[in-house]
Amino acid sequence: MDARGEGEPTPANNRTTVERKSDRELVVRRTFNAPARLVFEAWTRPELLKRWWAPKSSGMSLLSCEADVRAGGRYRFEFGHEASKQMAFFGRYLEVTPYSRLVWTNEESEDGAVTTLTFEEKAGQTLLVLHELYPSKEALDAAIAGMEGGMPETFEQLDELLVTLRG
Repeated sequence: MDARGEGEPTPANNRTTVERKSDRELVVRRTFNAPARLVFEAWTRPELLKRWWAPKSSGMSLLSCEADVRAGGRYRFEFGHEASKQMAFFGRYLEVTPYSRLVWTNEESEDGAVTTLTFEEKAGQTLLVLHELYPSKEALDAAIAGMEGGMPETFEQLDELLVTLRG
């Protein structure tokens, strides 16, 4: 039996799908049991990103998170263990439409994708669609295993965060 009261929010029990659309395109979909405003804020506020973005099973956390979320603004996320920073993701925002769309570059390597994230709200739930366009088939091949393994876990963590934000 669930210890939550009937009116209390619970995490959505939704599946994350990862689909290769072409040699260079990847699409990830997930519905969240929260309004688009909250899901968008979880993607754009550094203090919220730090709470869900790194898969807990990896043992790493988001050690540093800088995000100037506006067209032309830059971001930098550094991951690792407290003792050593192991990797960084960085780039710039190309398009920011509050609560509906984010587009950014991934500039940490020559094989970085352009990511488009859309938020579509229906009846208090948000369909999140993440579309990545890579410069080559090889770049997508290198990235897809991480996406299939890490994305479902991080999206489950986002579900858990959204419950606390809605509550």
